[in-house]
Amino acid sequence: MIDQAFIELSKIVFIVIIVAGIMKLLRQPLIIGYVFTGILAGPYVLNIVSSTTTISTFSHIGIALLLFMVGLNLNPKIIKDVGKVSLITGLGQVIFTSLVGYFILKLLGFSTIVSIYVAIALTFSSTIIITKLLSDKGDLETLYGKISVGFLIVQDLVVILILMIISAIPSGMNLIDLAVGTVLKGLGLIVFLFLLSIYVMPQLIQKIAKSQEFLLLFAIGWCLTLASLFYYLNFSMEIGALLAGITLAASPYRHEISAKMKPLRDFFIILFFILLGSQMVFVDISQYIIPIIILSLFIIIGNPLIVMILMGALNYTKRNSFLAGLTVAQISEFSLIFIALGVSVGHLSNEILSFVTVIGLVTITGSTYLILYANKIYSILSKYLKIFERKGEKVDEHKYHKENVYEIILFGCNHMGHDLIDSFKKMKKKFLVIDYDPEVVVGLAKKKIDCRYIDIGDYEALNELDFSKLKMAISTISNTDTNMMLINKIRESNKKSIIIVVSEQIDEAISLYKKGATYVLMPEFLGGSHTSAMIERHGLDVDKFLKEKVSHLTYLKNRKTLKHRHPKRRK
Repeated sequence: MIDQAFIELSKIVFIVIIVAGIMKLLRQPLIIGYVFTGILAGPYVLNIVSSTTTISTFSHIGIALLLFMVGLNLNPKIIKDVGKVSLITGLGQVIFTSLVGYFILKLLGFSTIVSIYVAIALTFSSTIIITKLLSDKGDLETLYGKISVGFLIVQDLVVILILMIISAIPSGMNLIDLAVGTVLKGLGLIVFLFLLSIYVMPQLIQKIAKSQEFLLLFAIGWCLTLASLFYYLNFSMEIGALLAGITLAASPYRHEISAKMKPLRDFFIILFFILLGSQMVFVDISQYIIPIIILSLFIIIGNPLIVMILMGALNYTKRNSFLAGLTVAQISEFSLIFIALGVSVGHLSNEILSFVTVIGLVTITGSTYLILYANKIYSILSKYLKIFERKGEKVDEHKYHKENVYEIILFGCNHMGHDLIDSFKKMKKKFLVIDYDPEVVVGLAKKKIDCRYIDIGDYEALNELDFSKLKMAISTISNTDTNMMLINKIRESNKKSIIIVVSEQIDEAISLYKKGATYVLMPEFLGGSHTSAMIERHGLDVDKFLKEKVSHLTYLKNRKTLKHRHPKRRK
């Protein structure tokens, strides 16, 4: 049995390498390749997936690790900041989609019971797919990324409750007792984990972190233990893994944990998408072609619209509303589980499961492209989205400056940015800091530093900045397209300004120079350049090197007090 599972896994990995390679050549999202690998390996094509239990176990590990890492970025401050908008948009979208979906299904001639089931199934968006896409884009730390994860978690809680109710119907369980027991158990667990994260975890992690290998082992064990505990108590493993991450979110070692677990997460989560593709059910559904098209368009267009309307009403900018809205333009793996549960209790036929499966495939594929190319789509549609934005100051602008003209503007206040700010202060120049993380911006504002929340990918927001008298612009962001756009924007009104940007590839650095960059900083080569300059300065004088050591240790200790433990760059 184990040998068979090993051979099957080897075959699947071989196929996914080929499909992923083709996707890379065609510049298509790899997630789509993973799902199609599952379809190829499934019963309708190659039929090589028989050890589904083993692969399912691996995929669940991937899901747990993914949501654990999402939880690492959801500290209590962030939950407080985006809790209201996440709750309103999450519940609002579920109510809107289920009600409108029900009436659409009735108009298409479906029975009442089928309309109820399918309408509810259409309301859920995939937390797993969205968090993977946002992570790949480097957008989990952005405001819209945090809001999106927030309302997806709200949806997950709703679907878990619904699945528990449906599961209880055939067994004749008392729904009131079930609900009360669930709520009490859930509250007890949350309170226990909250106390644990405050009084136990900080001291424990500090001792464990002395060994990097043990830190990784503990993180994996903590994630899987809580996920299993929640499953044992009839909750979702996903919620358990997410809360495991949240309990460590305030730890200064969260970046080390996240960096070490990422390769492990990526491998196991690939198996989830392959399993999802292999379990898709296809029968003759020619009679459902029109409903599939109508409902797929409803999900891809209608769900983002309701999120944009709700976030606009809450006084968010149209850009954050639009980007967050695109994250709900697909149905979830929970939708397929929900329909399959309806089939198992005798409420639905297998044809309906196939019908919803095709909608899932269409919307997952469509939304993947929408999310990956969201910035380009927004630049085309932005002028038509004003109806979703209220007039006046927005809650997500985070504008902490009064002047419009600055000598220096810093884009991206990561670890490199803090050194630059110190230099600007010594130069006694007027400077402005721009960052896409609202938490960073608020922290800078508390230090009386002129700053503003702007995602540099938002071309319209850059129009509000005056570059005409700018002496220097520095971007610490390593995304080449973003830096190209920024250089172009500055050069439109200022040909003489010094523009310094970051790049990680030689060819891209050359392109940035051609575009108009004054200097391109390449971190990969910076260490060697700095060391060679130091050797030329000090020769073989050990005393001078020891002085450098003392100076560097002082610098590192200062960084440690600022909780700068692992550099973060937006890809």
